[in-house]
Amino acid sequence: MLDVIFLGQAALACWLAFAGSQQAVSSTTLQGVIRDQTGAVLPGATVELDTDAGAVVASTQTDAKGEFRFNGVAPGGYQIHARFEGFRPSTSSLRVVARRAPPFQAIVLDLAAVSQDVTVHEGDPVIAATAAANRDAVTIDDQALRNLPVFDRDVVGTLSRFLDDSALGTGGVTLVVDGMEAQSVGVSPSAIQQIKVNSDPYAAEFSRPGRGRIEVITKAGSDAYHGSFNFTFRDDSLNARDPFAVTKPPDQRRIYEGVLGGPVGDGKTTSFLVTAERREQDLQAIIYAAGPDGLVTGNVATPTRTTQMSASLNHQQGAHNTLSVRFTSEVSNDKNQGVGGTTLAEAASDVHGDEEQVVVGARTILTDHLLSEFRILAGREISSTASLNPALRIVVLDAFTAGGAQADQSTSEYHIQSTEKLTYIRGKQLFTGGFEIPDFSRRGYDDQTNAAGTYTFATLADYEAGRPQSFVQQRGNGNLVFLQKVFGAFVQDQIMVSNRFSVTPGLRYDWQNIFTDNDNFAPRLSAAWALNPKTAIRGGAGVFYDRAGDSSIHEVLRSRANLQQRYIILDPSYPDPLTGPAAAATPPSIVTLAPGIRTPYTVQYGVGVERQLHKTATLAINYLGSNGIDLFRSRDVNAPLPPLYLARPNPNVGQIREIESNGRQTTRSLQVVARGRFVKWIQGTAQYTLASAWNDTAGINAFPANNYDLASEWGRADFDRRHQFEGLLQLKGNDWTTFGVAVSLKSGRPYSLLTGTDDFNTGQTNARPAGVARNTLDGPGYADVDLRWSREFALAKPAKPGDAPTVTIGVDAFNLLNQVNYVAFIGNLSSPFFGEAVAAQPPRRIQLSGEFRF
Repeated sequence: MLDVIFLGQAALACWLAFAGSQQAVSSTTLQGVIRDQTGAVLPGATVELDTDAGAVVASTQTDAKGEFRFNGVAPGGYQIHARFEGFRPSTSSLRVVARRAPPFQAIVLDLAAVSQDVTVHEGDPVIAATAAANRDAVTIDDQALRNLPVFDRDVVGTLSRFLDDSALGTGGVTLVVDGMEAQSVGVSPSAIQQIKVNSDPYAAEFSRPGRGRIEVITKAGSDAYHGSFNFTFRDDSLNARDPFAVTKPPDQRRIYEGVLGGPVGDGKTTSFLVTAERREQDLQAIIYAAGPDGLVTGNVATPTRTTQMSASLNHQQGAHNTLSVRFTSEVSNDKNQGVGGTTLAEAASDVHGDEEQVVVGARTILTDHLLSEFRILAGREISSTASLNPALRIVVLDAFTAGGAQADQSTSEYHIQSTEKLTYIRGKQLFTGGFEIPDFSRRGYDDQTNAAGTYTFATLADYEAGRPQSFVQQRGNGNLVFLQKVFGAFVQDQIMVSNRFSVTPGLRYDWQNIFTDNDNFAPRLSAAWALNPKTAIRGGAGVFYDRAGDSSIHEVLRSRANLQQRYIILDPSYPDPLTGPAAAATPPSIVTLAPGIRTPYTVQYGVGVERQLHKTATLAINYLGSNGIDLFRSRDVNAPLPPLYLARPNPNVGQIREIESNGRQTTRSLQVVARGRFVKWIQGTAQYTLASAWNDTAGINAFPANNYDLASEWGRADFDRRHQFEGLLQLKGNDWTTFGVAVSLKSGRPYSLLTGTDDFNTGQTNARPAGVARNTLDGPGYADVDLRWSREFALAKPAKPGDAPTVTIGVDAFNLLNQVNYVAFIGNLSSPFFGEAVAAQPPRRIQLSGEFRF
């Protein structure tokens, strides 16, 4: 058995799977799981239990989940032998103690070419000198998910609190499900085996840094029938009142979820897993606006219905091939969307979505040295948005929005995704390489947004006087069909220089059509040095390229083809905007890419120290920095010229929105992460971050206040928070005192001081007072404590440990202390709400849940 300093890529996840499992019980059942060095389970592996004297006690094979079990194991010393064709055998020792459950055995087998094996036991000191063993990662397994407060069973949202906004791309969080990028998990929460944030932060395999992505591993079937049914319920009678609601609105949410898995035939080679989920929300949006007659308040029903289903098959074909196929479907209907705050009920819209996809995977041991993992996805996605009111839209800046939503559009997407990852092991090197096609799709859009147009008024007084600031309207053919293509490839080599030191160089290449930039090579490098079995120093640096978002691509292509044109009329007539000289003299606006536009990228780097505090807890302290280079922004290059800002340079064109890549960003942070079992009855993850983030662009759709003064855009980033603490903890005393706690404490984000008027005659409303930079105002802090209590009841005496049917009841309190966390602060000097908030995060809400498992 190898010194625990050297671990394969999955050893950390294995250790977390069994940490905290040792309890004082009378059972003498020995359980474990067999995995390969990539973290994949190995069904059909042979596991033999011998005494220290060499006598064979029992032999078995792992099930479809890679798990094995020996019942009736007497106290004493034992040897566990694990074998699987194409992999090196492993032998490990353990001692079974009376009245205490043997530790869960997580055994990692390497390909046959590897001269060393890894076996990790409960309580072993695990500070490893490998790239994927970083101790500032956050990993939650399915058992923890059942014990923690997870609002509306949104496990991805719960883990998102540990992400770093500076690591996110234009498209937001990168979600990776079973090794492939995805828009959603695709299965119900009970079918999630594990969820990770910041695993191997500089890995060349991924397009985004570790704190910009969430990795999800889903469950497979098993050789015995197992399943669960969950019901989650919320009702306004158990909730506190929203601070902006005059009366507490009637709210109710119901979530039904079921999972069933088991063998197909004798279950030795084939298993299935079926999931279903139904979400029914009858919620209310809170309106808080200012009209000509004073304050406008009210509640608007926003019901939603979502149905999600999935079915998967896993088949072990011989000793070298594992095949899988999964079908998923999701249909949603959302009513009265887009209202709340200063947006009135009449400006609502209905949204419908329909998505299906099939994923096929093959995992093949090609040789004793080489492992292949291939996946391909084919799917379609249809969505539509319909405004409830066809009237033109009326916007009185930061006072009220009325009229129609002007949001009508429909989209269709038929896409293929694919990944291939090869793992090659030779001596002390672990080489990985492959490619991915995150998106190859035919996309269709029928854009009728703003077809009737939008009036914008600077103040309530202007509205009452009938003096609009501008009128904006889209005219022409909104139909667009195009191909979107995204490609990535990578190579990486983890080199074990010694048992205490490893270095992992890597190189990635990314490419996207339309926003074409052909030299996006992204080098990555990380290193780890184990000073001793309890202390390690690790660091790394890497380049991470971004991708352009869909909305900007649509606008560029429509403008190129002259399909749909946008008109910006300043000082229009009212109530008919198309009469008068201003309308007749207004030329169309266009959207274009800047000459020589480049793909934005981030250079991230960091160094830190990790220390094992005791057997089951570690502390990681890291300094992280990142520089955003060539970041996206939009600019009106035909804006009226200074100093008077009266006339556009080219009178034959209106606004020329040029998408540029000349923005920049700088972030620095110090992060402290503690995780594991801190004391006997507390385990989990706690993270504190001291950070600073500055930039001069808020993204691809953001315009500067003054298109000829980009220097004044440099300021605090929209996501900048100086202090942030996040904690997910499990507290367990006896069966009646099992609690999950989530704590989130954050300092405030900035916002900008605005005049609320079109000072530069561009039709934009983001002008700031002279000499005032971006994001100079401070928003309030945020504090939230969530608590879950749960109790599990066994319905029968189990034939095997863990096999008894059980019922679990739970009560969750979100925002337990009912802290008022204000959002949407108004920095517009012309608004009646200047310096105030017009919305708040939800008040205390109580969630009831029940689960039946067998």
